[in-house]
Amino acid sequence: MRQGSRPPNIMVDVKICGLKDEATLRAAVDGGARYIGFNFYLPSPRAITPEKAVALGQSVPADRIRVGVMVDPDNDLIAQTSDALDAIQLHGKETPARVQEVKEATGKVVIKALRIKDAADLDPLPAFADAADIILFDAKPPSTPGSLPGGNGLTFDWRLLQELNLDVPWILSGGLNASNLSDAVRLCAAPVVDVASGVEKAPGVKDATMIREFLQRAAILPAADDLS
Repeated sequence: MRQGSRPPNIMVDVKICGLKDEATLRAAVDGGARYIGFNFYLPSPRAITPEKAVALGQSVPADRIRVGVMVDPDNDLIAQTSDALDAIQLHGKETPARVQEVKEATGKVVIKALRIKDAADLDPLPAFADAADIILFDAKPPSTPGSLPGGNGLTFDWRLLQELNLDVPWILSGGLNASNLSDAVRLCAAPVVDVASGVEKAPGVKDATMIREFLQRAAILPAADDLS
């Protein structure tokens, strides 16, 4: 399996999620994104086919990590996409047992997303931290019809993560963009940040200039280990 490392000059690791074409993928790679995200959730405007992910993934350098975002996936989808990925991000209502099952069946790094609105949403964290390799914290989506599990451009109170005591790595997601990135990292010392809608000119349409700007902002932030 690939062993991703922090690209040169990037102090806070970045995941660009929902990439769909070569131009924006190249902007993410050249700009220093460590995690390259492909979305397989069909209702999302960012979704691509497993075949497209394989084609795009071939141009991702070996020192970056290709992540597949899935929502309550069945075993067939996992099998179809496995060769294109280094990590699987479970972004639905998967249980800790299902997280463990996916990890054991695939041998891939498994990221579990938790949807956060208030402190009570952190209650399941210990069980998921025992099962997953990485935890991702995203804003809880609205309860209105048509809301996506993620990528809604919503933030949550980042201060909820200030007292985290985790034995596994974690990622901050939810409504991040070049303008609020610095505040987010300062408030919760996020070691990795994930952006989707924050680098788009329309839902599902990535913008290479916005990707480069976000990565340039990340490059001048202090590493989490350096924050007090």
